[in-house]
Amino acid sequence: MCSCDEVLPCRRQSGLDSRRHIDPSVKELEYNPRYDELFAPVLGPANPAQTQQMRAERNTLAGYVEPAHFSAFQFENQRRTFTSFGYAVDPSTEAVTDDGAARMVGAATASTSADGAHTVFEKPKEKRPLDKRKREKNSDASDIDGYLGPWGGFVDEQKVMKPSEEEQAELDIITAKRQKRGKQTDDKPMEERTILHVKDAYDYQGRSYLHVPQDVGVNLRSEDPPEKCFIPKKLLHTWQGHSKGVHATRFFPKSGHLILSCGMDCKIKLWEVYNQRRMLRTYLGHRQAVRDICFNNDGTQFLSTGYDRYIKLWDTERGECISRFTNKKVPYCVKFNPDEDKQHLFVAGLSDKKILCWDTRSGEITQEYDRHLGSVNTITFIDENRRFVSTSDDKSLRIWEWDIPVDMKYIADPSMHSMPAVTLSPNGKWLACQSMDNKICIFSAINRYKLHRKKQFTGHMVAGYACGLDFSPEMSYLVSGDADGKCYVWDWKTTKLYRKWKAHDGVCIQTMWHPHETSKLITAGWDGEIKLWD
Repeated sequence: MCSCDEVLPCRRQSGLDSRRHIDPSVKELEYNPRYDELFAPVLGPANPAQTQQMRAERNTLAGYVEPAHFSAFQFENQRRTFTSFGYAVDPSTEAVTDDGAARMVGAATASTSADGAHTVFEKPKEKRPLDKRKREKNSDASDIDGYLGPWGGFVDEQKVMKPSEEEQAELDIITAKRQKRGKQTDDKPMEERTILHVKDAYDYQGRSYLHVPQDVGVNLRSEDPPEKCFIPKKLLHTWQGHSKGVHATRFFPKSGHLILSCGMDCKIKLWEVYNQRRMLRTYLGHRQAVRDICFNNDGTQFLSTGYDRYIKLWDTERGECISRFTNKKVPYCVKFNPDEDKQHLFVAGLSDKKILCWDTRSGEITQEYDRHLGSVNTITFIDENRRFVSTSDDKSLRIWEWDIPVDMKYIADPSMHSMPAVTLSPNGKWLACQSMDNKICIFSAINRYKLHRKKQFTGHMVAGYACGLDFSPEMSYLVSGDADGKCYVWDWKTTKLYRKWKAHDGVCIQTMWHPHETSKLITAGWDGEIKLWD
């Protein structure tokens, strides 16, 4: 018996095949085979009982098919063409005419000319009547006046379409009617002024109405919410002063002893919540309806936005307009940055789908957030003011990092509707969004910002209106207005509707729960009234 080193010489002497044969079923080789080993026949003796046809290599039941690539679309295209029209491209490789075109098989009409043939997906080219219009040509550069060069137009080309005499007469009549009916638009801002409705702006100690009262039976300087809130049962007071519908109301920051309201009568008014509940001051400075208002942190200044395309910064105490901002678009919402060191910055959502950040000190735009596909309706700061949430007419909700113009989170779903009113819960964990499909949707304002599908508040009718909503200070109730002028109160934990009552004759557009009271609720409506419920 020979050793391992003598295996190959022994095989050569005995006439055996010395090559290392490769098993065809092996997927991986651990050595580099030689060429003759790679293409060696399959190892093993031939079966003498098999015929030549049976011994032939095959990879299908019918025989051996060579692998070849043919587009599934082209195969289906030719098959359907043959079924519909009776001809197709000859599939054989040699089926090419002398001029290089593909030879057709099938109907005799197609075989005469491949250019005229078409498939079920391709129609024959039709010559358009204007493809061969004659051009005016004059390439003689010495002809100074008549030289056309490559700029010659088409013969009988009408470069300016002028209306006929009859059409011009109709246009003149329409233009005259529009000028007679419509108001002359003026881009200049309206001159601001203010009206003080009380006799003395300061008391005997020199304190203005911005001073927080201490003799109203509740601590308005407290930072803790009431332990337990209750549903209001009766109407306590009605403020009347707006000649048209009220659009938005805001409490004075922290204390809530004053209410700022804006309406469709182009006016902004300041009201007392306690004592005599007087109208304190009216701010006049917008030509058209005022859409939104926003206090700064200490309430000394506020912003107002109107349909006259202006954002104005006001001094609350003196009633003076400090500065104006505009980019010629309608601002729908405005918010100061709540951080103490960023009180000179504010963001506004506009009708041109953008959110712009202005600096009140320089009056310049410092940042532009342009990712929405519709008008921006609301802006709400979350996550300790490091981020803000915006909703839009494009039925989406976007979360932005402050001063980064790319949204960090985009929430959109085919089942979602636009959400024109959004409120952050007092504990900062939830976003309550008034949806246009007559629901209040709840999103988490921390971590993943996901929609809580099981927590929905229904029963009211708000489709078509941006009815405001609010939480009770200790988060036991959720309140909202609706299009019928009713006020609704739900239980926060169970989403059960506790109570509803008729609050206004028109749309109840705003509801606000007092931050320090157990059962005081403010509602505002399109009947021009602001009501206090207890």
